[in-house]
Amino acid sequence: MFSTHPLFAFAAAAQDSGQRVILVTLYAVTGASSRNPGAHLAVSEDGRYVGSLSEGCVEQAIVSEALAALAECRARELRLGQGSPYIDIRLPCGGSIDLLFNELPAGMGHQILDRIEAREPFRLRLPRGQGVVDLLDGGERFGVTCSPAAIAVDHVPPLRLVIFGQGRTVSCLHDTARAVGIETLVCTTEQTLADELAGEGAQPILLRGLGEIPAVPLDRWSACALFFHDHDWDVVLLGPILASDAFHVGAMGSRATHEQRCERLAASGVAAEKIAAIAAPIGLIPSLRDPETLAVSTLAQVVDAYNRAWL
Repeated sequence: MFSTHPLFAFAAAAQDSGQRVILVTLYAVTGASSRNPGAHLAVSEDGRYVGSLSEGCVEQAIVSEALAALAECRARELRLGQGSPYIDIRLPCGGSIDLLFNELPAGMGHQILDRIEAREPFRLRLPRGQGVVDLLDGGERFGVTCSPAAIAVDHVPPLRLVIFGQGRTVSCLHDTARAVGIETLVCTTEQTLADELAGEGAQPILLRGLGEIPAVPLDRWSACALFFHDHDWDVVLLGPILASDAFHVGAMGSRATHEQRCERLAASGVAAEKIAAIAAPIGLIPSLRDPETLAVSTLAQVVDAYNRAWL
């Protein structure tokens, strides 16, 4: 879900160095599989690759097929697992996966990367026979459409998590999300935490006062998590956050705290349906007190909400 950028960054870099690149697409699954339809793997002319279509059990066979497709200069399809011509290659899950191999046109790695970095949905139309890969505007959700002529894969921007707050949970959630490849932005009132994150290469925003709220970009694929002990910050920040396109908003605090928060938001003019959308108390695991587990609980809730909304 979160590996699209490195895969196409690899493809763009390989094309920049003069190498041809094959994009391998998993478009159908029979039985169990460790990857869903729409997953990709990119293979460069020198045999290097980025991506995963299994748990490592068939990647070498896929790379060999990709290089053969490059040599033949045409698309090819392959089934691995049940019904495959590779009788010595079986998936541990017992099912099968159907793969499509297409060469990316020169320069397309960068074109796709530009879409990803601009957080724009895009569609890849992948011919099953003659023809070239097309990069088109994408749909509203991630998905795969199959026809006799082509496979179309719609990609949506990856999850971005914006964390507002103070305390150890903020840094734990930031580190946990980054560890699995999720883009994060931290907005904090703590200078020490901002300096710590900046030293790690992040670009935190320091919240200096209730009257100086910075504009934070929140698109439809962004989620927000608030961790404040001073709940005046909740009320000031939640107004513009709830008016944004963010698909998920969660806030720390007990049920009693959240009831008071809702009353203050209503008094400030926030619509009842917006207030009702706040996930509070935050996270999937109730009554947590240690920051590490609260971070994991919050991230699981956010990822689940993203999957439900866009996948």
